[in-house]
Amino acid sequence: MVNAGAMRVRGCLILAFSFFLAHSLGAAQLTIFAAISLTDALTEIAPIYEQASGNKLQFNFAGSNELARQINAGAAADIFISADEAKMDNLERQNWLAPKTRRSLLGNSLVIVVPKDASRTIANPVDLPKSVHSLALANPDAVPAGIYAKQYLMKLFLWEKLRPMIVPTENVRACLAAVETGNADAGFVYRTDALTSKRTRIAYEVPVADGPSISYPIAVIKDSPSIEEAKKAEDFLTSAPAIKVFQKYGFTPLH
Repeated sequence: MVNAGAMRVRGCLILAFSFFLAHSLGAAQLTIFAAISLTDALTEIAPIYEQASGNKLQFNFAGSNELARQINAGAAADIFISADEAKMDNLERQNWLAPKTRRSLLGNSLVIVVPKDASRTIANPVDLPKSVHSLALANPDAVPAGIYAKQYLMKLFLWEKLRPMIVPTENVRACLAAVETGNADAGFVYRTDALTSKRTRIAYEVPVADGPSISYPIAVIKDSPSIEEAKKAEDFLTSAPAIKVFQKYGFTPLH
């Protein structure tokens, strides 16, 4: 025969389990398609958001051009964070964005990195043609980091001189890896990516006033099956706790 105390404990356990089950069943799992340069910051933000909301986040990190292509092909995404406004413009023109959810989230800047043990110095980008034999760039015809770098080099009238030396890569993290492994003498990456690397050093920082305007927009995808939760998640990513993490990794808030 079960005593009254045991029955009360059992009842409490059943109640707690029922609450946990209901909470779990009500939780949304949101998929964020995000520029690969955001990997470290978003990975740190995810558990903070999950604890606050009870929802779960999963990420698809890649070059913004590839992510936009996937969304345009119908890939399931709740939120998109691009490393440039142009990719978001394209999706907006094709009516993929939930109305009034697009906003500019973060800024960044370009740097030139070299292997950590390299003796070469790059006091000015004009030194590149005589200082390096190979220069890594994220695909300058498609990937935002490479497009920004190309724009900057064209502004300095260096693009044609350097084009034979260019080593194009799939995305900005692959560009960083090319320099880390010695497959390129130097590379243009975001400052935030350079700060994550222990095998490269920053040889030159492009002054913000001289470089391209780098903007990371965020928006909810209109076909999200959890659109209201996605909007709340976007709000969280623009809130003070998230911005603090983004700043820790070198990003600049734009709102």
